[in-house]
Order: sequence, then C-alpha cells, then structure tokens
Amino acid sequence: MTPTHQRAAATVLRPVAMVTHSYYEEDPRVRREAEALVAAGRPVDVFALRRPDDPVGEVIDGVTVRRLGVQRHQGAGLRTYLVEYLAFLVHAGLALTRAHRRRRYGLVQVHTLPDFLVFAALPLRLVGIPVILDLHEAMPEFFRSRFHGRAGRIGYALLRAQEAAAVRFASAVVTVNDALGDRLRRLGVSNSKLTIVPNAPSLARFDGSRYPARPFMADGTLRLVYAGALSPIYELDVVLAAVARLAQSRPELSVCLDLYGRDFAEVPLRDQAAALGIGNRVTFHGRIPIEAVPAAIAAADVGLAPTRRSDFTDFSLSTKAFEYAAMGRPVVASRLPMVERTFGDDVVAYAPGDADDLAGALLRLVDEPDAREARVWRALVRVRGLAWEREAPHYLALVDGLARR
Repeated sequence: MTPTHQRAAATVLRPVAMVTHSYYEEDPRVRREAEALVAAGRPVDVFALRRPDDPVGEVIDGVTVRRLGVQRHQGAGLRTYLVEYLAFLVHAGLALTRAHRRRRYGLVQVHTLPDFLVFAALPLRLVGIPVILDLHEAMPEFFRSRFHGRAGRIGYALLRAQEAAAVRFASAVVTVNDALGDRLRRLGVSNSKLTIVPNAPSLARFDGSRYPARPFMADGTLRLVYAGALSPIYELDVVLAAVARLAQSRPELSVCLDLYGRDFAEVPLRDQAAALGIGNRVTFHGRIPIEAVPAAIAAADVGLAPTRRSDFTDFSLSTKAFEYAAMGRPVVASRLPMVERTFGDDVVAYAPGDADDLAGALLRLVDEPDAREARVWRALVRVRGLAWEREAPHYLALVDGLARR
C-alpha cells in the first residue's frame, strides 16, 4: 500500500458502489478495479446482473456482489436491448438508493454500456455523492455497428445525446484507451474531467511461470486458442475459414482450435466448422471462469484476437491480445488502429475479414521461429510496462481524490 493509501486507511474509508450491466464474475475490468479498491482498504459493493441460478448476494475476493433480477439477452433485437437496459436502470437505481441509507457510500462508479445507466446514481448525486462514469466502449458507434443503421440518423443522434448527458452528469469520466480518450476530447470532454485507465491484465493472474512450460508445437500440433465471447464482432467465422485453408494448403500440418466462451448462437459456428470439414479440429469448450483462462492459454501455441473492423472497433483494443502476450504466447490479431498503435510489430496482424491473410499469418509463426520468439519477448516486455499493477495506483488516486470520507 502506498503512503497515500496508508494515510487514507487511517481515516474512515466510506464504501464505493459499482453498478455494472454485466455478470460480475465474467467482467475482468470491473473485477480488477473492485479488487484493487478492497486491497487498498476500501469496501466495495457491486450491483450486477443475475442469472437464474446465481445467489442474490455473495462476497467474491472481498468484494460484496449484489445481483439484481435482470438477465442479459445477448444477440437480441434492438427493442429487447433497450427494455433490458431500462429494467436494469430502474432495478439498480432502487437498490443503490436503498443500500446507501445503510452503507453511506463515498462514491458511485457506473460501468457502461449503456451510458445512461449513470442516472441510476441520480438520488445519490443529488445529495453530493460523486459519480465516476467508466466508459468501456463508444455506445453510439456500438449500436450503429450492431444494428447496421436500423435506428437511422435520428436514433444515432439520440445515442449521442444520451452519451453527452451522461458525461455532463458524471463528476469524472474514465475510459479504457487513448483512442476513446481522443474521441471524448473531440466531443468536448476536458482533460481535467477525463482519465484513461487502460484495459490491461493483471500480471498476478496472467503469469506464465505458474503453469507448465509448453514449447511451440511440443506435441506436433499447432494449437490455437480463443478465449472470449463467441459473438459476431469477433470474426470467428474468418478463423474457421483460415483453419480450413491451412488444412488444404498444408495437409501435413496438424492444427486444432480451442474456443472458450459463452455461445449465444448468433453465428452458426458449429455448422460452419462441419461444412468446412474441420469439425474434428475445433473444440467448443463453453464459458470458463476468469480464473481458468490463464491455464487454457498456457496449453496453446498461439492466441487469437480476431475482430471485425467497423467504426466501433476502430476505437477498441481487445484485452485478449494483452492476456496472450502476458502468458508468453505469440499473438495473431486483426489489423486495427489500436492494435497497431499499441503493439506495432510485436503481434502478427492480418487484414480483418481475410481468411487467407490470417492463414498466412499463422504459417509465418510456424515457419519463422526466430522472428516468432523475438515477437513473443517484445510483446511480453510491452505488456509488463502496461500491466494493471502499474495502472492501479493512478486509478486508486482518482477514487481517493473524489470519494467523500
């Protein structure tokens, strides 16, 4: 604990409330920030989504999780999304207000999407409790990409308006990378209100030395891994096509693909794998807890971070690339602006949507071992310099500066 935090701990640290439209145990960013606050001596209550079998409340690594009676409808239509968002806004606002009477929160942090979820903290803001808006993504671009303009120009304008209102309402705004930070500055957010807290992994969790070392293709098979959502934004259909290309162009090369993540059946990946004749090369493991992800990566040779390019993803940077690199695995990622800006040549990039280019990128890792190992080392050094352990003190200082004692 830093001297600043030691002095703070000597006083009474009022709890922080976090509101997130996500399943807490599946959200790495919310967990990192909540656990960092608890480690610094500040109690944290998280208000999150609840699946049917989840307990209403429990303590996870020192963080009190309060689950509300709303579930996610991944892959649903626009109307369903909006109804779900509004239902969670109401549930979160009521639960937060009731809990504040007893807990006397010193600060509320609201994680997006949606941006307007920040208004769940309105009753507390009215009595002087500061509010941090943590913008994980650009909501207007997300919806325009997700629904392909169905909402039209008026819908996009409304999305921009709710984003602007949410930013004005918040005491401080946090976002995940420089691209989103630059976007917010162009929209008029001042530097004094804006803080960048990068979406970098915790090296305590993603530590390759804690797992058995696997030399590249140790068993003669090129083992590819993807750990994340199996949704259209992550172009796993392109990955399957690339694996099929490898099977055709290099039949002597044994290739397998392990997919870890919740499948909401938005993309018929299993059917595609069967149609391409690679069903025996692809394993769908389903969702695994965050704690099990490092072991899954350690058992593979190459980590994949495929992302379909759009106006939305031009502002995004997949945390998967950080996690693979932290575990000492070569990374193959879509050639997106933030990938190039962050990693340069330390990862192998391919043209988004191009299965042939992705297959070629994988073959370069197989055929050029010296270049592969040099990239792995450079990426590991880079991630160590950007790790959560380096960023956490800045985040804690922001909270300490805002929270009422």
